[in-house]
This record gives sequence, structure tokens and C-alpha cells, in this order.
Amino acid sequence: MIHSVSDFCCFEFPFTMPAYHSTLVDYTQSIGNLALLPIRTTYRGPAPMNPKLELDVIDEALNYFKANVFFRFYEIKSDADRVLIYLTLYISECLKRLQKCSNKNQGQQEMYMLAISKFDIPGEPGFPLNSVYAKPSSPQEADLMRQYLQQLRHETGNRVCEKVFATEDGKPSKWWLCFAKRKFMDKSLSGPGQ
Repeated sequence: MIHSVSDFCCFEFPFTMPAYHSTLVDYTQSIGNLALLPIRTTYRGPAPMNPKLELDVIDEALNYFKANVFFRFYEIKSDADRVLIYLTLYISECLKRLQKCSNKNQGQQEMYMLAISKFDIPGEPGFPLNSVYAKPSSPQEADLMRQYLQQLRHETGNRVCEKVFATEDGKPSKWWLCFAKRKFMDKSLSGPGQ
């Protein structure tokens, strides 16, 4: 029985909230140990494009972002989860950049610049999660992985911008930007101080 506020603060729940995982486990191809998943996009790249797809991995990342971003640990259950992790980290980077934007046009330009900026891939020293991502086995696979991640970055940035600037007044949504300082798994795709 709880008698006071201090008793309530010490009360422990008998369960913990699990992180959300990708439901897209029916893939046939991987690059390293990243699932090569179809996405709805107009950006060119190695991901199969499917405009009729109802839910793609970018939708999953956006839908699960606000819950998953609080987790410091994440159990990887499939290669699709590695894509979800990367996209969650990338959404955080997008939100950091969008904090500085006052309108959608400025946001779209910032997302484009972020997508094309130099970035590290698994196996390179600056990549934050080399322990859970496989290094590409050849220069060709590394190039394919970079193209895939860039395609995901372009489409994700575009969709994040749409969500952040979906308000009627055209101002950025505080309900998205309030997550800009959160660090999923205590990691960041940008280097220290960026």
C-alpha cells in the first residue's frame, strides 16, 4: 500500500517498455548486414522503389521515433532493425538542423545539404556503431552501401521536414523539435561538437 509521495517514487513497475522493432523482415537482400528494403521515393539509389508501398522503413522510423529515442539500449532482431537504428539516429540529426529553420523552404534546403554532406559508413572510424554493423566486404559493396544510405537520407530528410512544418501557420512544430536534443542509444551520427 502506498502511503506517501516518497513511497510512490520508490514503487517499481513489474515490467519495462520494450523498444519498437521493424516489422519489415521479408527482405531478400542485404548490404553488409543492412537490409536492402523497398521504399517510397523519387530519389535514385539501390533501394527498390515501390510507390504503392503502404508502409516502408522510413515510415516505421518516423512512427517509432518518439518512443525509441528514449532507449539507451536496443536489441537488434533483424537486419531491418539496423536500418531502423540508422534512420532513428539520422532523424535526430535532421531535427537538430531544423531547429535553426524558420520555414519549410529553409528546412528543405537544410535537409538537402545534410543528405549530400560527407558521412561515414560502417567500418569507417567515424561511424558511431561499428560494433553492430558489418564492414562492407569490398569497395563495390561500400559504394553500394553509401548510395543506399544517401537515398535513405534524402527521403527521410524530406519526410521529417514535412512533419516538422505540417502546422497550419507554417512554423516548426515544437512537438517534433523538442526531441532534437535526445540521443538514441547515447549515439550521434555527427562528430563531437556538431
